[in-house]
Amino acid sequence: MLKKAALLSTDNLENFFTYDKLLIEPMKQFGWLAEEISWRDKTVNWRNYDAVIVRSTWDYQHDFENFIKVLHKINSSTHLENNLDLMKWNMNKKYLYDLQNKGVHIVETLWKNKFDRSEAVNYFEQLDAEEIIIKPNISASADNTYRLNKDTLITSLDILENTFSKREFMIQPFIKNIIEEGEYSLFFFNDRYSHSVLKIPKDNDFRVQEEHGGNIQPVTASELIVNSAQNIINKLPTIPLYARVDLVRVNNNQFALMELELIEPSLYLNKDSEAPVKFVKAFVEKIES
Repeated sequence: MLKKAALLSTDNLENFFTYDKLLIEPMKQFGWLAEEISWRDKTVNWRNYDAVIVRSTWDYQHDFENFIKVLHKINSSTHLENNLDLMKWNMNKKYLYDLQNKGVHIVETLWKNKFDRSEAVNYFEQLDAEEIIIKPNISASADNTYRLNKDTLITSLDILENTFSKREFMIQPFIKNIIEEGEYSLFFFNDRYSHSVLKIPKDNDFRVQEEHGGNIQPVTASELIVNSAQNIINKLPTIPLYARVDLVRVNNNQFALMELELIEPSLYLNKDSEAPVKFVKAFVEKIES
């Protein structure tokens, strides 16, 4: 008899690119009947599933507290991946600060609890940058992310104040190499490197997501990039079933961590024909252990 797994999703993915369906057939081959279930579906009895894998819950940032409650309910009912404590830590981008304290090279960042327009112009001097990125500590899909110079900052003060008056946010220098070379994403299943892609924003944009017109291409990552990403995975307190490490090349041919995605990253399973089976093998290995 096949075991049952829920691939946790959301109500409407019409405007998103998702590839979770590529897992359904290999899951069946390994003895699992998988189906996509919205995390917002209140009628679901999670005890009917042998496992729940968080996947395309790409609106959770808009209902953060309810999402946490659902994850706790699932975790008390069945096996949840990734690990709940690990995902909760990863939801707030302050995890970057924690990793920096463990020796991980991150993009220089200012952390703020609320927006103060009187100090905003100082961000450029503090970061020695002509352009900056401002975004919430809890966000996904580049929601409420702003690329600003000194002029556009002044004209955006009201918007920024309205957006960040009651929420934590972060400021980083804009890394031009995201446009010039792109952002590398490396994928790890059960601590093992699987595949990688290079994400390049469309013309006159800085966002690399497909939903914003980004160009995603498979790429053979160099040993330097893979080692940089593996070093970050090695800093984690527990091994995640899946992880996406987003890196950008900075000074002296080093790579800085942009994001470590442990909750609902697109795994770009469509960019590597072996990736879906690798994922399922890692899942079966993990749950059986």
